[in-house]
Amino acid sequence: MTIMKTTNQNPTALTDTFGRQISYLRLSVTDRCDLRCHYCMAENMIFLPKAEVLSLEEMLMLCNAFIDRGVRRIRLTGGEPLVRKDIIWLFEQLGKQINSKRIDEVTVTTNGTQLSKMATDLYNAGVRRVNISLDTLKRDAFAEITRRDSLSKVMEGIDAALSAGLKVKINTVALKNKNEHEISDILNWCITKGLDLTLIETMPLGNIDSAREDSYLPLTGVIDNLKTDFTLTPNTHRTGGPARYYSIENSASKLGVITPLTNNFCDGCNRVRVTCTGRIYMCLGQSNHVDLREAIRSTNPEAELNKLLGNAMQEKPYGHDFAMKDGKMTGTVGRHMSMTGG
Repeated sequence: MTIMKTTNQNPTALTDTFGRQISYLRLSVTDRCDLRCHYCMAENMIFLPKAEVLSLEEMLMLCNAFIDRGVRRIRLTGGEPLVRKDIIWLFEQLGKQINSKRIDEVTVTTNGTQLSKMATDLYNAGVRRVNISLDTLKRDAFAEITRRDSLSKVMEGIDAALSAGLKVKINTVALKNKNEHEISDILNWCITKGLDLTLIETMPLGNIDSAREDSYLPLTGVIDNLKTDFTLTPNTHRTGGPARYYSIENSASKLGVITPLTNNFCDGCNRVRVTCTGRIYMCLGQSNHVDLREAIRSTNPEAELNKLLGNAMQEKPYGHDFAMKDGKMTGTVGRHMSMTGG
């Protein structure tokens, strides 16, 4: 297929060479996490020196630069974003941008371990939706997958989020021989609690202790199995991201699927990711990036950032290269998911 590039007709908006306007920023506020999920990071991770990580004030400056160029939605990620000291301050500052109508929403992806003490603060700061990563409802399986016995803290966090008025979506990575026989139970639990669920195929990001192919579970088969227990109907709901959705009969919950290996949905991509060190990655599955930190710390950060953001749009690829070939994952990217932001 030939992909035609287009010329940006609006110099203010962040628009890539394929005519896609970037309206969604995912900003990693830290590479640190209090869990060690097998598919995400190694047991003995070496984390970044603090001097390399942007301050919260620098992150706010960065967010404002994106907002000036048309970004309407911002998601703070990690690592685990809620372990970042004073992170509520950044949520509060971004919440002011919601009040002034400059952006539509600020959200967060979290593992849930800190939510029992932070959910109300998040709501008061302007957050209305949270994504919580949860791959199992079983304590032993949770401890094996995350290398931490913290399931009870996550469950307390989910209840705290709901009590605070936050809408909760569960993100579950489908893992062969780990949770594949539990996915129906997870979906039923989500329906019971009024939560949406998104299933995600494991992706070849970062060097881990085992072969990712050993845990790879194609979601095509998972959906076929779920249809024996649930009546699923394709839903036209779209967020501009990679998820495709199903309605569930007799339920207000939605089921999303992200299938980077079995079905690539990059055509409508409206997002970029920025690491906690200020690197902007235009695609999760590509290594090309632009380093924004020097511009942020320059004597004229507004002008320098504006220029580099324009340069980055010229580098945004049409899509990633993740694929399965002869039983092996291809398109592998060396950096861990926790570095880019989940």
